[in-house]
Amino acid sequence: MSYYSIKDLENLTGIKAHTIRMWEQRYGIIKPDRTDTNIRLYGPDELKLMLNIALLNNHGYKISKIAQMSYDEVCQRVLETINKANNFDDQINALTVAMIDLDEEQFEKIMATNILQYGFEKTMTNIVYPFLVKIGTLWTTNAINPAQEHFITNLIRQKIIVAIDGQFEPNRVNPKKFMLFLPEGELHEISLLFACYIIKSRGNKVIYLGQSMPMTDLYEVFQLHKPDYLLTVITSVPGPEDVQDYVDTLGARFAETEILLTGYQVVGQDLHISPAVTIIHQIKDLVDLVEYIRRHPDEQKPVKPQQAAPVVGGLRREDYSLDDFIS
Repeated sequence: MSYYSIKDLENLTGIKAHTIRMWEQRYGIIKPDRTDTNIRLYGPDELKLMLNIALLNNHGYKISKIAQMSYDEVCQRVLETINKANNFDDQINALTVAMIDLDEEQFEKIMATNILQYGFEKTMTNIVYPFLVKIGTLWTTNAINPAQEHFITNLIRQKIIVAIDGQFEPNRVNPKKFMLFLPEGELHEISLLFACYIIKSRGNKVIYLGQSMPMTDLYEVFQLHKPDYLLTVITSVPGPEDVQDYVDTLGARFAETEILLTGYQVVGQDLHISPAVTIIHQIKDLVDLVEYIRRHPDEQKPVKPQQAAPVVGGLRREDYSLDDFIS
């Protein structure tokens, strides 16, 4: 059984620790277990209840009224609220509960409702991406376990693959050819899949090579297909000590094409890049690039995205990096 500290509850629910303590004392809303040294520990049921309480409280329900509800009544009010809500944070909260419960049915319902209302790309950008940023932080602090993280990211991966399969534009004039891959040893694929969706949805052709592509094999496929663009996401491999050499090798071996790079190891790093290389800082950069290509199909080399300075806090949804999450 997983246990959560009061700090974990604060991070997951957005409710300050001192407020949680006050609600415990005043309303008896949850009763944590305690260690021998009197430290609070909360189980999964208490976490889910607090997530639901946070959602209702954010929608104007007074805590004194929530405290009088049964657990089933709280859950029913939450479902009613989610179905009516236009607030992205509520949907992120609901996805968090689905992840903790390993509830695929609830995940499917949330995704289907939002895709119907906003479309797939906007759902990914405004709900799924910030949700994955959130669980990435929680995973690294052990607030959620690997099984929960793998469960939800694999469901999201499946959704992106289905969305990619639905993209087909047979009459596109002069489509550009993109080759997408991850460096050898790199396994974090969701960012690359979403990039594939963005590119294909604008009528371009994609050669998708996927995870852990050795440089020699990449070069052979490149010589065969001669793509207009190479795109890769460098999340963890190669690491900080080796990433400059890797970028230099890409620039040298594929100098005749445009190379698009993103990921933790390149975005915001002090790397020296060749003229053939463009750093994709944000989702919007890639969208702008492929939209430009769509509008100007005969141009050989579109204008590079602006190399924006890193933003500290207050990110707009569209400002999330293609690599703002861990899988």
